[in-house]
Amino acid sequence: MQTSLLIAGFGGQGVLFAGQLLAHAALDAAKHVTWIPSYGPEMRGGTAHCTVVIGDRPIGSPFARHPEIVLALNQPSAVKYARQMALGGLLVVNTSLAPLPETRPDVRLVGVAANELAEAAGDLRLANVVMLGALLAVQPVLCPASVESALERYLPERHRKLLAANLSAFRAGMAAARQPVAVMG
Repeated sequence: MQTSLLIAGFGGQGVLFAGQLLAHAALDAAKHVTWIPSYGPEMRGGTAHCTVVIGDRPIGSPFARHPEIVLALNQPSAVKYARQMALGGLLVVNTSLAPLPETRPDVRLVGVAANELAEAAGDLRLANVVMLGALLAVQPVLCPASVESALERYLPERHRKLLAANLSAFRAGMAAARQPVAVMG
């Protein structure tokens, strides 16, 4: 089995870190994985996205023209990437910055107020981790414990003081996404 994910948002929202965290968790779970970052000319405020492919066997291509899962941390990303998703895909949207978009009837749509949940966990910058929690609550491409373990192992030293808040944000995202999943049409 192989799953392709695209995480997208503004630069500075932790989009690339969220992808790296998934990649580390997948590697630690003995999965095959690729991570490809892309960001605009500005590190903060420009656009950023990354593609993560996780599989049980070697991955033929790290690119995903039609990702099965999209995590959209802002409105432009939700609009742009909802159109490119694979049939039957899952779109997880940060409703703090984007209303739930009208999308194809075959796309499952989950909205999570990631900014508010991140602030409640201790830091607005944790919205990316909230979104990962939401993803794994509705589509367990990895065991949530593997992402929590990866947070403990790979969180950069300069952010170690935020480990407890990251874990809290991750769990808040999981709890929030356990609400009924909408199918838009």
